[in-house]
Amino acid sequence: MMAERLYLYDTTLRDGQQTQGVQFSTGEKKQIAQALDDLGVDYIEGGWPGANPTDSAFFDEAPQTRAQITAFGMTKRAGRSAENDDVLAAVMNAGTGAVCLVGKSHDYHVTAALGISLAENLDNIAQSVAHVVAQGREALFDAEHFFDGYKANPAYALAACRAALDAGARWVVLCDTNGGTLPGEVAAIVTEVIAAGLPGDHLGIHTHNDTENAVACSLAAVDAGVRQVQGTLNGLGERCGNANLTTLVPTLLLKEPYASQYETGVPRSALARLTKVSRMLDEILNRVPQKQAPYVGASAFAHKAGLHASAILKDPSTYEHIEPSVVGNARIIPMSNQAGQSNLRRRLAEAGLVVEKGDPALGQILERVKEREAEGYSYDTAQASFELLARAALGKMPEFFEVKRYKVTVERRKNKYNKMVSLSEAVVVVKVDGEKLLSVSESLDETGGDRGPVNALARALSKDLGRYSQVLDDMRLVDFKVRITQGGTEAVTRVIIDSEDGKGRRWSTVGVSANIIDASFDALTDAMNWKLLRDGAGVADAV
Repeated sequence: MMAERLYLYDTTLRDGQQTQGVQFSTGEKKQIAQALDDLGVDYIEGGWPGANPTDSAFFDEAPQTRAQITAFGMTKRAGRSAENDDVLAAVMNAGTGAVCLVGKSHDYHVTAALGISLAENLDNIAQSVAHVVAQGREALFDAEHFFDGYKANPAYALAACRAALDAGARWVVLCDTNGGTLPGEVAAIVTEVIAAGLPGDHLGIHTHNDTENAVACSLAAVDAGVRQVQGTLNGLGERCGNANLTTLVPTLLLKEPYASQYETGVPRSALARLTKVSRMLDEILNRVPQKQAPYVGASAFAHKAGLHASAILKDPSTYEHIEPSVVGNARIIPMSNQAGQSNLRRRLAEAGLVVEKGDPALGQILERVKEREAEGYSYDTAQASFELLARAALGKMPEFFEVKRYKVTVERRKNKYNKMVSLSEAVVVVKVDGEKLLSVSESLDETGGDRGPVNALARALSKDLGRYSQVLDDMRLVDFKVRITQGGTEAVTRVIIDSEDGKGRRWSTVGVSANIIDASFDALTDAMNWKLLRDGAGVADAV
């Protein structure tokens, strides 16, 4: 049986930009569009031309893509022709081969929100779509509030869709705009829509995630017969987000019956870039990637329990539904006080440390981990620090530098504008290759703002480490988490630092102390030591 074509429509640059706190620059939009095109989606919705300068600039500078760049707008307004509607004209002037227009399909919204008659709304839809088609563009119609509208007045919701199809729309997209429809309802309604004469190969699905069912609703719609699926990278979108393409795409390509029944524009080989694309978007947004995200999250293939790790060593399929590398991700065997020797040996092997079963060092390392976790450390989320601890226990940890002392001062004062400002300054003395080196750094960024004492320490420590400084040039701190692990006067602070480098590696380190600066500094030195170790910074000489 020949596989049916299923089309993927990305709206990250438009609906995703409606996420609270998200605003893409034109350059970022182009970067995301290129990544989406490389992945293999069929449509890339670039935004609403004329709605804001950034969207308009994107269409002026849109990259050349295999995917169909699509402009988004709304149907013409009542009381004017499609040819004389300036809002619709701005969308058409973007010059894209495809145009998606949103219109009302819920009778209540027509009368209450637009304040026009139901018949007039149908005429607006038909005239607008016909205008797009007459200009030689591919027309798509987003039937806004379709599922709520269908439940309230199915005849009118269907009439709105027919108006677009009869006017020449290639796709009519059924939108669960409020995100409250459940998968069973979606399946039943789409089945009824197709039975009413609207062909599935002209229908799309656009879901929101307000009940955490956007992906499930999209799959239910595919099962019922729609052949276009809309979504966003990492599930961006207003309120709770849209259907997550980083979950939908691998599910459609890897899971039955979808893998056998449908063909998409995304080749199986492109899935290996999926995790990288997901994290690229988080990097652009200056967000910490969601660790529990399906397929692409850092914890998606993490196996903490000793029982699980033991089985994974024998056969990864015992606790993994796919091979992590298929989607560009990696397996993690975290270390914690729940760990057994199977966990430990596997984690050591991943770090390039082969320790035979029964080696007394294994018990010593496990005991050390448990002791440290009793003090407040957490190696479950700080794999790089665990590796350094294990190497030290095995006598395989080079000493790149020795911190002799450090000092941090934080000053708060009024500046010449009589505004209260703060300034952090750090002094660090290290010993490298037998030589003492002193570095001083402030925490001011390029705008003159204070980035805090930990930032000052990081800059001072990396400023002069002799022959190792250059290795650290592409390293940066991307997240900083603080937790108080005990209460009262015995309180201990745990700091987790996430670091990243130019090779795309990301690692976590931990520090614990009653003093938050001490805890931060310990996590920071671990991060730098791991980076130097991974890049082979003179290891032979440093051992």
